[in-house]
Amino acid sequence: MNGETERSQEIKKYKKILNRKTSFLLISSFLLFISILLSFLLGPVPISIKDIAYVFMGKGTEIATNVLWNIRILRVLTAIVAGIGLSISGAVMQSVLKNPLASPYTLGISHAAAFGAAFAVIFLGAGTAQTGGTIVLNNPYIVPISAFFWSLVCTLIILLLAKLKKASPATMILTGIALGSLFTAGYSSMQYFADQTQLSTIVYWTFGDIGRATWTDLGLMTLFVAPSIAYFTYKGWDYNILDSGDDVAKSLGINVEKLRIKGMLLSSFITSLIISFVGIIGFIGLVVPHIIRKIIGGDEKFLIPSSCLIGALILLVSDTGARTAFTPIVLPVGIVTSFLGAPLFIYLVIKGREYW
Repeated sequence: MNGETERSQEIKKYKKILNRKTSFLLISSFLLFISILLSFLLGPVPISIKDIAYVFMGKGTEIATNVLWNIRILRVLTAIVAGIGLSISGAVMQSVLKNPLASPYTLGISHAAAFGAAFAVIFLGAGTAQTGGTIVLNNPYIVPISAFFWSLVCTLIILLLAKLKKASPATMILTGIALGSLFTAGYSSMQYFADQTQLSTIVYWTFGDIGRATWTDLGLMTLFVAPSIAYFTYKGWDYNILDSGDDVAKSLGINVEKLRIKGMLLSSFITSLIISFVGIIGFIGLVVPHIIRKIIGGDEKFLIPSSCLIGALILLVSDTGARTAFTPIVLPVGIVTSFLGAPLFIYLVIKGREYW
């Protein structure tokens, strides 16, 4: 009788936890929907819900149609895809490396992208023309290609170290920090020798800005981010087992090294792709997984989809605030996420419970 009572209590406890996690997903989805709607409505040009409905029915005014399709819808979708990619990459990196400090920023990937952008501006002919204070890249695709290439170089160095030298997760983190410092030094050196126009271009690129993405950029990001969601969600149970330790995972038939390298390679690839198009957006990949672990725990089957929703929500809200708070001035969203992310992360470290 006591055994059945305990079993019943455990089932009730499990259902309560499951309901809490499911409710969190539903609430996050609802908040994301509201944020999307507000992003459509807010801006220098006033647009009502009625205008939005008419635009989607093909009956909207020319102004409302141009503003929505050419600016706000593109910007909202880019923020959602970028937020999903950065947050899910951070969650996976923290899981496979079993380190709460793992993120695209701390592993040096963002610094490598900044180095690549500066390299393109100074050495690859991605010059600029400044007219009326506006910075225009003469060949805008050289910069993201170079940023993407150097981000992958940083990633491959870390992965080769893990593959050839059997490096531990802690060693991989330290290697990423060292590489980040190296790329920062190279980036700073190029800034020092750059002329005024080149320096302005480099600084402009490093500000993470959702508004610079085109429909083509959004399509490329979505093409790789969408399958990654399915893959990481499918591997959720394996990541849960990996959290229990490498020995436990190996005893259950999981190829730990292969799982870790695949997770790092795919998450780093997604991060590199996003950064190459929208610039450096800090703290999303670092803070979002911590927020979710604080609320619903570290179950990867829920952590990964929750990271997608919360990452998209935070980046979208940040971008909406960045472009509406000081109208007509539009702040780069990377500045906003840094201001919000740094104190929030410190708070989570001080107040949050231990998950690792």
